[in-house]
Amino acid sequence: MSELRENEQKTMLTLEKLGGRSPVAQIVKTSGLAHAAVMRAALSLSTKKLLQIHEQKQTTIALSEEGKQHAEKGLPERRSIRALIKLGGEATVEETVNEAALEEDFTTIASGWLHRKNWVTMKGNMLKTSGEPPMEVDEKLLSLLQEKGSLIIESISKEMKSAAYVLKKRKLIEMDEKTLRELELTDTGWKLVKRGIKAVEEVSQLTPELILSKKWQKVKLRKFDVTAPGPVVYPGKIHPMQEIIQMVREAFLEMGFTEIRGSIVQTAFWNFDALFQPQDHPAREMMDTFYLAQPKEGRLPRKNFVDAVAKTHENGWITGSRGWQYKWGPQEAKKLIMRTHTTAVTIHYLAEHREPPVKVFSVDRIYRNERLDYKHLAELYQIEGIIMDKNVTLRDLIGTLKEFYLKLGLKRVEFWPSYFPYTEPSAQATAYVPELKTWIELCGMGIFRPEVVAPFGIKHPVLAWGGGLERLVMLKLGVDDIRFLYKNDLGWIRRSPVCR
Repeated sequence: MSELRENEQKTMLTLEKLGGRSPVAQIVKTSGLAHAAVMRAALSLSTKKLLQIHEQKQTTIALSEEGKQHAEKGLPERRSIRALIKLGGEATVEETVNEAALEEDFTTIASGWLHRKNWVTMKGNMLKTSGEPPMEVDEKLLSLLQEKGSLIIESISKEMKSAAYVLKKRKLIEMDEKTLRELELTDTGWKLVKRGIKAVEEVSQLTPELILSKKWQKVKLRKFDVTAPGPVVYPGKIHPMQEIIQMVREAFLEMGFTEIRGSIVQTAFWNFDALFQPQDHPAREMMDTFYLAQPKEGRLPRKNFVDAVAKTHENGWITGSRGWQYKWGPQEAKKLIMRTHTTAVTIHYLAEHREPPVKVFSVDRIYRNERLDYKHLAELYQIEGIIMDKNVTLRDLIGTLKEFYLKLGLKRVEFWPSYFPYTEPSAQATAYVPELKTWIELCGMGIFRPEVVAPFGIKHPVLAWGGGLERLVMLKLGVDDIRFLYKNDLGWIRRSPVCR
């Protein structure tokens, strides 16, 4: 058996003095040790089979402030029944309440409990009773608590216990649950005590004075168990969502991209019209897009941009397209909205940076009028990237995205043909997730159509891709409900591993 430490020795000797078994509080009082010191010693001694720890739950009940008021004046229903008898045994609810001088907050409560306890019969607004009922258990408990101050619920009768939980629901009593612990020497512990234990003072810190005076040779140095579990520590750390956003940013920056940011409020021109989306498209309706009430409109960009976009919508202009064959209107384009994608910022940036090379990305919030459920939110993040350069092709885009997702730990990424309104050709990037044994869509991608780039004087191919960040986050964190990412569950945040 390993050697006992000082506090373990004192705990054993105190238990012997107290007859071999005693509550922890008594051991603390007798030994002079702190409660935490006794419990640490007890845990260590219990692993050595020298003592046992007995635990017992104890619930104390006491009157709340409202409960004290009712214990003194009587429950609202008791005051009401006495008032009703005083009025001759039959009266309206209003008359009874007034006679009882009940506070307004207790009027409904009194009526409900009169009916629940069958103390009255009710017909319309009339109350009727044949006499005052005897005191019930809940009233007796209130009276007893007023007299005693507090009671241990485990020591009262079954009927009183039931009444206690009813009174707790009525917020008339408060319950305080705690665990009482007793320590008891085992047979092995008794044998050790009988052989003789001498409490020897230990030194926990080797000071310069002990070394210089050579007293360290005579004192007993405390041994520390470096394998013993320490207290749980929760150091500050970045929210898992923000951590993955930072990973995405770093991946782009390592690949030579520049981050761009823009306003979350955009005109419909940059959010829809500039991307060749017709003004009667269903996505522009109120059920899909958040429109601002005040101010309602913003300013359009320079006239040559507006004219070119208008002609492209109406007849295709110089793009080789037939356009949408309708009359484009500037009033619709002026409307202010919460951006539905970060592409509104990207196309605005491209319109001001028309010379290659351009390699930019954004990780930012977007807003859509979605019905909230486990996979949809009204506010979410979008990852978007743009490459504009001479003679770049879809093959360059595929290679870029493979490298990007590889940096994020997704090794098996494939690309399938798809359709998106403002890119041609278009594809979607998908990743295979071994844990789920399925393919997950990551983003849409393609080359901007001439109808998108020509109105802004962009003459070189523009590779573009974009997708929701939350899907990637859910994949990496093993979350199956998107709402959980924004719940701020402290326990989950603490448990979530660092993704680096």
